[in-house]
Amino acid sequence: MALPLPDDAPVKDETVADRLARRIAREGSIGVADYMAEANAHYYATRDPLGRSGDFITAPEISQMFGELIGVWLADLWLRAGKPEGTRYVELGPGRGTLAQDALRALRGTGLEPPLDLVEISPTLRRAQAERLPPARWHETMATVPGNGPLLVVANEFFDALPVRQHALGGGELRVRLEEGRFRRDAAEALVEDSPASIEAVGALARRLVAQGGAALIADYGHDRPGVGETLQAVAGHRYADPWEAPGTRDLTAHVDFSALAEAARSAGARVFGPVGQGDWLEAMGIQLRAASLAKAAPERTEEIAAARDRLTGPAQMGRLFKVVALVAPGWPQPAGF
Repeated sequence: MALPLPDDAPVKDETVADRLARRIAREGSIGVADYMAEANAHYYATRDPLGRSGDFITAPEISQMFGELIGVWLADLWLRAGKPEGTRYVELGPGRGTLAQDALRALRGTGLEPPLDLVEISPTLRRAQAERLPPARWHETMATVPGNGPLLVVANEFFDALPVRQHALGGGELRVRLEEGRFRRDAAEALVEDSPASIEAVGALARRLVAQGGAALIADYGHDRPGVGETLQAVAGHRYADPWEAPGTRDLTAHVDFSALAEAARSAGARVFGPVGQGDWLEAMGIQLRAASLAKAAPERTEEIAAARDRLTGPAQMGRLFKVVALVAPGWPQPAGF
């Protein structure tokens, strides 16, 4: 006689939609954060979403200038901190490893070749990272990154993929239900979002910096103060998609609340600088000079380089919506670009 499966036991060939539907049948409804977490965990574990053949393109894939200037920023801090020994490079959600490759090249120019720790859960992306960064060590979370020596941490488009909760303005948490075979979220005339997962992650990061020394650079898209309205969105094939259809097959993100990140980091003892617009930060770090240098070395790429620079810095492109914030350990120098 076959025994019935527990409600939470995996089922062969079960999709994310099936798993969510089974959970909703058991619980009646689930939070938006639960829906987003389940969908994104599968999405990132099963594909490389980057590039023209994927679903979206991030700043490091647009131009080497982005990662190089981050490397220059990290190197400048390390030099002014007195070149502390045992410094490690850590990246959260490192994509294909493109940013780390470019940043580490800039760091080597100053004599720093740090051990490389990548926080990545996707087996697919880990394989891509290994091709570019063979000396890397991988971690599921920051918890297993070694606890000795300063940390130079980069998190580019990491926090936007962490789950958000949604609440009706002045009311309770909105829930996701299954109605006529479709996932639907409770209706609300106005809503607000928060992300306990982001607050926990940035708090843990700040505590590590306070204990070990170092700095972190966070670049993402979002707002610098809390607001009213939904920012949860889905992208597939470089187009906006319905976030409530085919969970696990499209990228779900939400705008980062930089004021909440800053408050959590300060509460943990870190110094916070920014946020500033990504365009302003890149201009302050010398992207114009770097673009001119690249164009001089490869004149046939002048238009391509200029277009990439404009895409990274233009107010109507990534320059204003994308923002940069720095977390710095007590006793470390004030960072450039802020």
